[in-house]
Amino acid sequence: MSPDPNTSHLPPRDMESFQLGSSDVPRLWSGLWQLSSNAWGTAPLPQIREAMTKHVEKGYIAFDMADHYGSTEIIFGQFRHTLPADQPIFGATKWCVFTDIEPSQELVEAAVQERMERMQTKRIDLLQFHWQNYANKGYLKALELLEGLKTDGWISALGLCNFDSIRTDEICTQLGPGVISSNQVQFSLIDTRPLHGMADVCEKHDIRLLCYGTLCGGFLSESWLNQPMPDRYSNKLTPSQRKYLDMIVGAWGDWKLFQDLLVVLKNIGDSHGMSISNIAIRWVLDHDFVAGVIIGARLGISEHLDDNLKVNGFRLSDSDNAALEVVLIRSNGRRIITTIGDCGAEYR
Repeated sequence: MSPDPNTSHLPPRDMESFQLGSSDVPRLWSGLWQLSSNAWGTAPLPQIREAMTKHVEKGYIAFDMADHYGSTEIIFGQFRHTLPADQPIFGATKWCVFTDIEPSQELVEAAVQERMERMQTKRIDLLQFHWQNYANKGYLKALELLEGLKTDGWISALGLCNFDSIRTDEICTQLGPGVISSNQVQFSLIDTRPLHGMADVCEKHDIRLLCYGTLCGGFLSESWLNQPMPDRYSNKLTPSQRKYLDMIVGAWGDWKLFQDLLVVLKNIGDSHGMSISNIAIRWVLDHDFVAGVIIGARLGISEHLDDNLKVNGFRLSDSDNAALEVVLIRSNGRRIITTIGDCGAEYR
């Protein structure tokens, strides 16, 4: 039996949660982008499904995917139909427009219908929209049409993906309050661009961020403490790690400063009985404009479910944040927005 699309999605009681559309979802999400390429490492499909089952059992009931993440929508849809009808699960996907198009009712309906068919659902829990070329204002028309499909029940919540502050403000102003629920952007101790403009837009329009890159591909962990800088061309690095290494030792600072940050994170973590990754995630979650953090899942390959659960139920102290600030102020973090551009600029 397929799940009732009107059923609320309730996380376990010990998981922090937030309201998204009509659903109550946990603040920790599982990102499935690593299933889009063998470059991250792959596992057999039964092993992937077993890992997804483990995620749900631990309370990670929200999964983030996209139309261009390989077969993620199909895998998720098949997995959802193996669960009991009363098992809460939340599927967020994306419609990403990378080429210039002229949005029409027929085209937009076809895109959403394809998402529903691949995910085997009668309603998409969260559809996140990405538009590559800002010079083409068709994104406004496309979102108006998506709003209509939301009203018609095809979509429960409508969000954005990698839109910058100016366009997010423009979209929310034109569509009006309550239409856009979220914007998915990169946010971490290394990449603090959302603090410079996007946070104000979120407050103005009552939307919140879903954040990825919070652990910088795993660099913000004990695994890299007291380790030499890796060769960015090494086949031992994942695509994510190559991307974030370029940011760490280029736009943000250098490897020595990054090691200083890891030491401070380790000291803070030790004082709370937590890991470096826990503190890095908590720092992002402690911002009021952040709804949740999406942690990349190498399903069946590598996972840290129990460790990540520790971030629930506490906040960093003023002294914790002050210790971090001593390192952050030495970095180029506050200037990244002037070199890379606003949120999502690196993809355009």
